[in-house]
Amino acid sequence: MTALLIILHVMASLVLILVVLLQSGKAGDLASAFGGAGSQTAFGARGAATLLTKATTVSAVVFMATSLSLAVLFTQGEETTVLETVPAAQTAPAVPAAEPTAPPAEPPAVPAESSQPLEGEAAPPPAPEQSSEEPQ
Repeated sequence: MTALLIILHVMASLVLILVVLLQSGKAGDLASAFGGAGSQTAFGARGAATLLTKATTVSAVVFMATSLSLAVLFTQGEETTVLETVPAAQTAPAVPAAEPTAPPAEPPAVPAESSQPLEGEAAPPPAPEQSSEEPQ
């Protein structure tokens, strides 16, 4: 059934292309631009439909019908969305959580006035002495 519709669709499209190319233009030459085609009106009544015009209409109707039929056939039974057809993004491996550690112990506060070092600390270097002598 589907193969028959595809063959009919291709045949209708080829016939449609052929009939459209075989038709003559609507007096679209240089004379019609300057009013030379006075006997033909832009939107007025036209003569009887020719064989090519009828063939164009029939092939266009067949082409549209086969297009819609093929679209319905190929979408029938598929109830997936575009997001379901796209492969899932790979996620990064989970990093194990680090074990909580105790916060570092704070050193005891040293009063500002005290110049004595605490146990285990080195003594601060002595402050340079300022002499009252002037350089010579």
